[in-house]
Amino acid sequence: MTATAETLSAFRADLGGIRCYDDPRQLQARSKDYYWYSPILSQQLDGKCAQLLVMPETEEQVMTIAAAAARHGVALTVRGGGTGNYGQCVPLDGGVVLDVTRLNKVLDIGEGRVICEAGIRIATLEDAVAETGQMLTMFPSTKRHATLGGFIAGGSGGIGSLRHGVLRDDGNVSYIRLVTVEDSPRIVELRDADIQNVQHAYGTNGIITRLDFALCPARDWQHAIALFDGYGQALRFALAAQDQGLDCYLLTVVERRMTRFYKRLAGAFPSDRDGVFAMVAPDALAGFEALVAQFGGQISQCKSLAQLEDDNQPPAWECGWNHTTLQALKHEPGVWSYLQVAYPRPFDPDLVGRQMARYGDEVLMHHEMARMQGEVQIFAIPLVRWTNPARMYGIIAEIEGLDGCTIYDPHVVTIEGGGMKEIDSAQIDFKRLADPYGLLNPGKTSGWTPDMARPRQ
Repeated sequence: MTATAETLSAFRADLGGIRCYDDPRQLQARSKDYYWYSPILSQQLDGKCAQLLVMPETEEQVMTIAAAAARHGVALTVRGGGTGNYGQCVPLDGGVVLDVTRLNKVLDIGEGRVICEAGIRIATLEDAVAETGQMLTMFPSTKRHATLGGFIAGGSGGIGSLRHGVLRDDGNVSYIRLVTVEDSPRIVELRDADIQNVQHAYGTNGIITRLDFALCPARDWQHAIALFDGYGQALRFALAAQDQGLDCYLLTVVERRMTRFYKRLAGAFPSDRDGVFAMVAPDALAGFEALVAQFGGQISQCKSLAQLEDDNQPPAWECGWNHTTLQALKHEPGVWSYLQVAYPRPFDPDLVGRQMARYGDEVLMHHEMARMQGEVQIFAIPLVRWTNPARMYGIIAEIEGLDGCTIYDPHVVTIEGGGMKEIDSAQIDFKRLADPYGLLNPGKTSGWTPDMARPRQ
């Protein structure tokens, strides 16, 4: 859907005073995300670039852009902070990148909810709600750069999922407002169950302009590192902490072979112990310490966020989730890639032991304690030593076929190929209404085929 020079010129003429850029360096920078975590995606997506960048500042400007795109048949790829891992904001065949980061206002903060514009950085939003004594129920490990709209459109869970489930669980997001891409764009407001029409849809079926998110009372979480002699023991401790209902916001289990990637924590996370990184409520520390001792462990460090910042150490949330992959790639670029694994319920730590024995130094383990639909759900984001695509997909087949796990493939660009595993017909039906010409992020959902597009007059 690469646009001709004449089409782009006509498109720009319809934008009026909206910020618009065609500088090659700007275009290259805003046509990428963190897809380079995957060598497979790097091969597919390197060199893909938008032809134009637009940066609206209001919802009205978004509607102007949407109308111009529909009128001239120009593809739009919506971009937030660009922290996704699957090429969600990479235009596969030119067109326009629509950067929403100037839609960044907090609109209303109430008890237990915040409504804001979609382009706000999550860290900025956190600062705003903190003034009311509240915090977000969850956030990604990349919250310093990620936008809330991008988190909703591309994410599934994160720090806080231990207590509050995943994004799709009831209550975390209950309101989304979006702009359709039509000759006369409409505002559509979705509530409660209907938000699933666009949540985790990679921006393929509507331009999200504002949304709400759940809040909970703020805590001065203590960032603790607990050390154990054996990865299985560390897993069992984390399971027990969750089963006993210890008030934690994060429980991340990381094996000792990863310590070389945590150089700023060299004294607290030594190479002869497996670690659990936790965020613990102050009034739960005594119970946490007692349970660590019960499982034969020891606490090597426990600090507030302010203390960590004073000591130039990372917070616990930057020691888990997909930050583990980022740390490995910083220190050993080109050596590692990763997988995303959901384990069968109930979780069996011995299964992890068998996997570690099977793969040896080819796979390094890291697990996240979480909840999904009210039940305990254990995820893993293991590092996989990169050799070639055939070996990666061989490991995927073994983990799914032999172990009964589910792999959310991070080496594909489509929604269905990665997390959803199947076509969501409700999302496709909604795309027919919100993006009838098929102009939003083309190529990112296999459920939409070119013949579905409404013929342009």
